[in-house]
Amino acid sequence: MIEQKLKNLGRRKSAIALVKIVSGTGIISINGKDSTEFLQFNPKLIKCIKSPLNILNLDEKYDIFVKTKGGGVTGQSEAIKLSIARAIYNYVDDASRRKLKENGFLTRNSLCKERRKYGLKKARKAPQFSKR
Repeated sequence: MIEQKLKNLGRRKSAIALVKIVSGTGIISINGKDSTEFLQFNPKLIKCIKSPLNILNLDEKYDIFVKTKGGGVTGQSEAIKLSIARAIYNYVDDASRRKLKENGFLTRNSLCKERRKYGLKKARKAPQFSKR
């Protein structure tokens, strides 16, 4: 299925992830570290990264090498998930593409922090109102 190296880019908030997929044994390396160590042994984030592979039953067939920067650990994991799904998308059959689309792995989550407005303490939090 995937013979050559696949590269793809994923973004979430201010995090950017570049993924390289190669045929192998299922190793996931992020910025030169093991994925569980990089994601601080958080099972939710580890499951998030592996979810596109788990749906297509490809988790033990490919090695994944990731370079990521910007944002926090959660944003980086979401960016990695998107880039893995995008990399796999072009090299699978139509049924697998449909699975990726139905589960929302190919859409970028464009939500980001709302800007602070003047006169307010945060984006929407107003100073306390005093009637007298």
